[in-house]
Amino acid sequence: MFPKNAWYVACTPDEIEHKPLGRKICGEPVVFYRGPEGAIAALEDFCPHRGAPLSLGRVIDGKLVCGYHGLEMGCDGKTIAMPGQRVRGFPPIRRYPAVERHGFVWVWPGDPAQADPAKIHALHWAQDPAWAYGGGLYHIACDYRLMIDNLMDLTHETYVHADSIGQKEIDEAAPTTRVEGDEVITSRFMDNISAPPFWKMALRSNHLPDDQPVDRWQICHFTPPSHVMIEVGVALAGKGGYHAAAEHKASSIVVDFITPETETSIWYFWGMARNFKPDDPALTAAIREGQGKIFSEDLEMLERQQRNLLQWPGRNLLKLNIDAGGVQSRRVLERVLAAEQGAAAGGRDVAPEAAA
Repeated sequence: MFPKNAWYVACTPDEIEHKPLGRKICGEPVVFYRGPEGAIAALEDFCPHRGAPLSLGRVIDGKLVCGYHGLEMGCDGKTIAMPGQRVRGFPPIRRYPAVERHGFVWVWPGDPAQADPAKIHALHWAQDPAWAYGGGLYHIACDYRLMIDNLMDLTHETYVHADSIGQKEIDEAAPTTRVEGDEVITSRFMDNISAPPFWKMALRSNHLPDDQPVDRWQICHFTPPSHVMIEVGVALAGKGGYHAAAEHKASSIVVDFITPETETSIWYFWGMARNFKPDDPALTAAIREGQGKIFSEDLEMLERQQRNLLQWPGRNLLKLNIDAGGVQSRRVLERVLAAEQGAAAGGRDVAPEAAA
């Protein structure tokens, strides 16, 4: 149901600073920790001695020590030692490619031979001092595709987020959707409107009046396996909208990394990158708090939606013009999955002698 030959955000570096972290990614139980010299390591969360989760252990001198009987694991998945026992003959456990980049830890749950770090999603703002970022993590009991649907159709903001970013003009402005390769882009522009509460706060923070009409935009970018970046912002009306000079607008990028845990649960890494007042930590904290509240409002809706779909699996759902972004994103995913499954089937068809 989800691509495995892809890079997913697994955790943030602070989650593994002091102890191992166990996290299921695409159905795979993985333990993350820092090995020798602080390098990121990711192994199957399974001790080869008695099957205990290695994530319940600790890290000593870069070695992962099982919390059950003290078996020591190397970053390559091979056993190193165990008090009073001979264990070097134990079969190795699986090692997962993992990379620390852009302030996240990324993991490749599929074929390690295909894990090219150059394929990690590019984040132009991550190392740019002109930008600031703040975010968080939610665990949500829903199919990862439901979250993609949610983010590629922002019409729901009018209803789910009525007190923060929602407004009736979102319903009134028809979105447009286009597909460029494996990227799906859904755009909505609203001109000469009043800014909703969240954007009034952003305007004030950027030393702009919050009581004047604005031009607002939402440009959602989906890329497989499950990343959605949303360009959002407001500019004082008549100053050029999306293309307005920086002194006339407040804009940012909503960052959404959706990592499947199982077929009906996700790890949702959310955040906002902004290029106004990047050196203001209080503003970063305020935006993070506000955005966290906004995304928490989605949580109950998505989980209840998932339960409904499981209860009535045969019911057909309506497809409307506002659903185009989600529909096209699912089609891209279907192509990616079909290609991955076809390649795997082709590999199984190769005779052992040829494969050797």
